[in-house]
Amino acid sequence: MHIAALVFIDIAIIMVVARLFGRLAIKIGQPPVVGEIVAGIAMGPSLLGLLPGELEATLFPPEVLPYLNILAQLGLVLFMFIVGLELDMLLIRGREKVAGTISAASVALPFALGAGLSLVLFPFHDETATGPVAPLALALFMGVAMSITAFPVLARILTDRGMHRTPIGVLALACAAVDDIIAWTLLAFVVAVVQGNGPLDVLRIVILTAIFAAIMFGLVRPLLKRLNEWYQRAGRLTPDILSVVLIGVLASAFVTEIIGIHAIFGAFVFGAVMPRQGAADLTREILERLEQVSVLLLLPLFFVVTGLSTNILGLTGGGLWQLALILLVAIGGKFVGAYAGARAMKVRPRQATALGLLMNTRGLTELVILNVGKQLGVLDGELFTLMVLMALITTAMTGPLLKLVYSDRVMHRDIAEAERAALGVTDSYRVLVLIDDPARARELAQVGAAMLGRGRPAQLVLTRLLIRPTTAPLEVGAPLVPDLARMASTVDELNGLARELREQGVHSSVLTRFSTDPWADLLAQAASAQADVVLVTDTFAASTGSGRPQDPAFTLAIAQVGERPVAPGGSVGVVADGGADGRVAVVLGSAAATRLAGPLHVAVPDGGRAARRVWSALAPLRTGGLAAQLVDGTDEAMAAGLVLLAGGGAFAAELRDTRGTGTVVRIHAGLDDRESELTDQLAKLAESP
Repeated sequence: MHIAALVFIDIAIIMVVARLFGRLAIKIGQPPVVGEIVAGIAMGPSLLGLLPGELEATLFPPEVLPYLNILAQLGLVLFMFIVGLELDMLLIRGREKVAGTISAASVALPFALGAGLSLVLFPFHDETATGPVAPLALALFMGVAMSITAFPVLARILTDRGMHRTPIGVLALACAAVDDIIAWTLLAFVVAVVQGNGPLDVLRIVILTAIFAAIMFGLVRPLLKRLNEWYQRAGRLTPDILSVVLIGVLASAFVTEIIGIHAIFGAFVFGAVMPRQGAADLTREILERLEQVSVLLLLPLFFVVTGLSTNILGLTGGGLWQLALILLVAIGGKFVGAYAGARAMKVRPRQATALGLLMNTRGLTELVILNVGKQLGVLDGELFTLMVLMALITTAMTGPLLKLVYSDRVMHRDIAEAERAALGVTDSYRVLVLIDDPARARELAQVGAAMLGRGRPAQLVLTRLLIRPTTAPLEVGAPLVPDLARMASTVDELNGLARELREQGVHSSVLTRFSTDPWADLLAQAASAQADVVLVTDTFAASTGSGRPQDPAFTLAIAQVGERPVAPGGSVGVVADGGADGRVAVVLGSAAATRLAGPLHVAVPDGGRAARRVWSALAPLRTGGLAAQLVDGTDEAMAAGLVLLAGGGAFAAELRDTRGTGTVVRIHAGLDDRESELTDQLAKLAESP
């Protein structure tokens, strides 16, 4: 068969397989690039080579491979231009310190661990088909390969989940942007070291690279601003404008290839110097045109070229333990580095954990680096295969692990908060207090006010349900005057109580309604008020317990009001287990102690690890002046003026007799609070002014 015809049919087959595998990846919740990488591996000796008829040799004979490789390199150059073009440094503005610290830590630790790992792997991979491998070259290259984060793949993971609209999503993109700049700079240096013939040649490459970068950012970047003016006058992306862009990409790739640091760097830098200010439409149209050619046609060829060099079935038992070590270093180094950097910058634990997972996304960018290493003669066939598997595994694990740490419920809540913040709407913490006994209204309202804490935006909503028998619904012709009079009287009473609370600095509002089904109506009020906590009396809970759903979104607090008033300076006790109820009890108890400016006594009957976790989580509040104390038994906590205890624990099965004692509140965590971490919630309290 003619070589040109074989190249054409090969490209068609590769496109079909890549699209199919990409669609399958989306079906199972993975980014398409994971499926496309698997497709490339499957079309090599790992799968196709196993089938009868020598299909691999028939489809990809040696005389065809150079043509496919050239097209794959073109796809790679266009892809790196797209990476540079999408790398918007505006993401970092205002986050320079945080993003820089996290990125530096998430590069430094895996780089050091990767270089150290090379000492273990070197005896098994000290020679490639092109000759012996220098230990320094392998150490530097393994360090860079462990440090990379795939900005484009990470951006698509965040976009698919909607997390790009949340603060943590924007921070992750900023960190990945800085990460890319650091990693590509390091790789350019490593390539210079490997390519250079001695120190003077390395110095020559570094100097020429610095001159190239200076020319691109100092001279070419200002000139490229005229592209946007040209685009604005034309009103569209004309063939001439696109031609200038493509010529610039290819010329830049040529220069860096001649310098000795690989063509991909020139394409990346050209993308980075493209105009940004006021050029969003130009950037969008360029991406639309080039991504169609690059992603659909050329990049699948790159995956296949990579797959032809990847032979999973050729791995021996020694290869498996090496893979385990590589994964440990890659995942652990990146996660620990990003997590430690984030915590050092006061990022809360859940968000820091999410950053550690996201920074492990390597994807296609890792394959680019691995192919550079293979071309330079640093990676042999087996180590190349092991590193490709690492790239695939770390990318595939990101989405599922992120869902465990950052569930859809938490994500949607963060998106809603971000949208309200963008609109200038204050996001308040709300406690809905149901007043079912006017004689205990003031005491119950004070309990609800205490749970709001102090400093954060918060609101107390007072409500009362006026019960009507189901046999006497409100309708035309019914005697309305007595009912309306009762409603008006109730509203006046609640407004009077709300005024008292506002004088104490508590933002309060009032709701009331007629009801034939108290629990159902309370649920409706909680939803309309967006209540975080609903506070009811034990009498109300006992009368409606059979109809109460198991999983309301809000936390249910059931109070047995005692004789001792909840007042400033009063002590707060918490009896907490290690579950969600206990976590919320600690949070609400801490908020109450902060508001009342009294001591907090926390008893953790489970003891041990659970107690240490609670004490550690209280550290920010203790630093802020909260007089918190862990107590051994429950008696000291139960003697406080206000006691909050986990509703699900065995020790909370029966409320103690409260005659002459304080108010005891059982806490039943709702779905939203079950998804929250204790350290996150207490950190928010500590951040409040």
